[in-house]
Amino acid sequence: MMLRRMIYLSIKEMSTVASDVIIVTSSLTRDMTGKEDSHRGPAIRALCKITDASMMQSVERYMKQAIVDKLPSVASAALTSSVHLMRQGPEVVKRWVNEVQEAVNNDNIMVQYHALGLLYQIRRTDKHAIRKLIVKFSKAGLRSPYAYCFLIRIASNLINEEGEGTDSPMYDFIDSCLRHKNEMVIYEAASTIVSLKCVTPKELSSAVNVLQLFISSPKPVLRYAAVRTLNKVAIQYPAAVTACNVDLETLITDSNRSIATLAITTLLKTGNEAGVDRLMKQISSFLSEISDQFKTVVVDAIKSLCQKFPRKHTVLMTFLANMLREEGGYEYKKAIVNTIISIVEENPEAKEAGLAHLCEFIEDCEHTSLATRILHLLGREGPRTTTPAKYIRYIYNRVILENAPVRAAAVSALAKFGAASEDLLPNILVLLQRTTLDQDDEVRDRATFYYQLLKHNDKALNSAYILNSMNVSLSSLERLLHRYTIEPTTKPFDVRSVPVEAVQVEQPKADISIGVGLPRPGVETKTNREDTYGEQLSVIPEFAHLGPIFKSSLPVDLTESEVEYVVRCIKHVFSHYIVFQFDINNTLNDQLLERVSVQMDGSAEGFEVVHYTPCQVIKCNDTGTTYTLVKLPDDSSAVTGTLACTMKYTVKDCDPATGLPDDEEGYADEFVLEDIEITVSDHVQKVLKPNWSASWDEIGAENELEDTYTLSIPTLEECVKKIISYMGMQACERSDKVPEGKASHALYLAGVYRGGHDVLVRAKMALGGTTADPGAQAITMQLTIRSTDESAVQVIASAVE
Repeated sequence: MMLRRMIYLSIKEMSTVASDVIIVTSSLTRDMTGKEDSHRGPAIRALCKITDASMMQSVERYMKQAIVDKLPSVASAALTSSVHLMRQGPEVVKRWVNEVQEAVNNDNIMVQYHALGLLYQIRRTDKHAIRKLIVKFSKAGLRSPYAYCFLIRIASNLINEEGEGTDSPMYDFIDSCLRHKNEMVIYEAASTIVSLKCVTPKELSSAVNVLQLFISSPKPVLRYAAVRTLNKVAIQYPAAVTACNVDLETLITDSNRSIATLAITTLLKTGNEAGVDRLMKQISSFLSEISDQFKTVVVDAIKSLCQKFPRKHTVLMTFLANMLREEGGYEYKKAIVNTIISIVEENPEAKEAGLAHLCEFIEDCEHTSLATRILHLLGREGPRTTTPAKYIRYIYNRVILENAPVRAAAVSALAKFGAASEDLLPNILVLLQRTTLDQDDEVRDRATFYYQLLKHNDKALNSAYILNSMNVSLSSLERLLHRYTIEPTTKPFDVRSVPVEAVQVEQPKADISIGVGLPRPGVETKTNREDTYGEQLSVIPEFAHLGPIFKSSLPVDLTESEVEYVVRCIKHVFSHYIVFQFDINNTLNDQLLERVSVQMDGSAEGFEVVHYTPCQVIKCNDTGTTYTLVKLPDDSSAVTGTLACTMKYTVKDCDPATGLPDDEEGYADEFVLEDIEITVSDHVQKVLKPNWSASWDEIGAENELEDTYTLSIPTLEECVKKIISYMGMQACERSDKVPEGKASHALYLAGVYRGGHDVLVRAKMALGGTTADPGAQAITMQLTIRSTDESAVQVIASAVE
């Protein structure tokens, strides 16, 4: 028996290198239809592993029989193998739907679960059929708790994708599962409800009540699952979890330290300011008993607590500093350092205490990446403190004692102190001159470069080369420099031709449970978005002469999600052109589209359509891409407008089962889309200026515009958000956050205008402006704009007019 199983495994592994498997196929077919039950399941799995699209017809009859087999192991093997065969020949597997539906009624819980998974795979492209499937089995009742959990996940996907509310039948089904007799189904329903996008605190109560009951369960797995889910809920809805605080406090002494850790971090998120000291003492009592993974969870909870109660920064910072001195791995230390840096950046009152703790840490830090990051922070924040000189000793110690990467980072940090403080400049020059004899090339070159720059004591040079970075995409710079070296040219390399590196918006960490057959979420990569799109567009001959992409927008929906053709648009802005990329999803299973293009009209506002790149074919339930090239107006100040869009195409009716067209001719048709807006923000790329004031002085007042506006906006917070949105620029110096209770505020913005021109904006706002309506609240704003290009100043100013 064991030898036979080894043979099946060997066949599966060798199938990728074999060229002819016909003999093995016949042997496996004989085993899967034989009388030896123990051989049939493994034979089916091995056969499906070596079966390709051309062989599926020959095994179809055997697979149908196996799906409805009375033996659970055989039926499950056939069903799970069919899920894999969907990739090879989905149309063949779809013909087995009757047998699969029969298998769903099987008494065995695993067969029922696997059959439901395959049925979902067969119908996943038909949203209406999926709804009917959920309604049918939610009413008929299923024996398998796994199948119920899978149904809950399918219903959750539908609710989130279709944007449905809590009044939908799908939500009612999930809510009804809270009263199921199986604990696994109850937990799955509760966990799903709290993670739905449409849920409100009112609907959360039923799920939280169930989780509260699980907290007091004698089963550790239920206690762990419940407190872990409540921990996530507390991030967004702390008030909804407050009712569980008494039960959570009993878990602090739980023998399972994982449960205790999650309980106390949940309490940190839901508790009040007065209870922080008590909770921190309780954490200290068992911190040494838990792993680094759970210590990191505690650190993350402390980070959110600092944001919630900024006045408690002294207690929390001291606790973090003590954790930093203890033994721990890199990820654990990194989490602590990130939290302290976050507190330093968010809370000005905690800055000097946080920097002092980090200075002590780098004295004995064994992680190069953490040391360099802390040195970078010291170089940025240290010169702005009341006594910047006290940090010089810590930084220069790194030049003497550390490895080359840390020494190089320390040299850069020293240079920033010299550039920002004239009082410290003589001492910094002495230290840099000593470092010019360093044995490492990088350290020596940095020291020499900064020494020569600082000797001139030129604010513009200091701002451009020391206090602020280049803000270019490194991958694009590498590619363009390589191209420059291999092309015969006498022109100097123009750094303005390199795309600007967009400021990355931090995304919240998602915790996604993936079910059998459900699509996995896309994996985020570090590749610059403009680089990716640039490679795609460069292969199209009509776009080859446009140069590098300046900016690519986020996708914008031009249709409703329920219509037959779902269209999204991405704007790719070049120096003199805009390429509109239209991603078109054909949701119909009985129509095939050919020669698809999107006709645009913006002639009234000076936009000229130059070229259409049609998509030749968009199959049923498939997505295709078409492009439209538009030339920007010759008038440099005319950058905004509205373009009407109409999708034109040839329709061919086709067989839903095969996807083949019924008629070769087809007929022309068109589909009106929503208009596309071109705004000022489309022409501006966000950049972060670490030292905004130095950049402001560097640009100077040569191209400056100043004006005063009265805005009918009720609050400073809302005004800040709208100004940033309209201009498409990056807030610097943490000026996007308005201090509580303030009646005035200054907003500092930085960006690069199309063509590579730096733009800086200073907006001084004050409550109490006058409007036509005496009772309405308004804001008076003094707006000052500076740029290296005169036309850019006028364009940015037009964003608020």
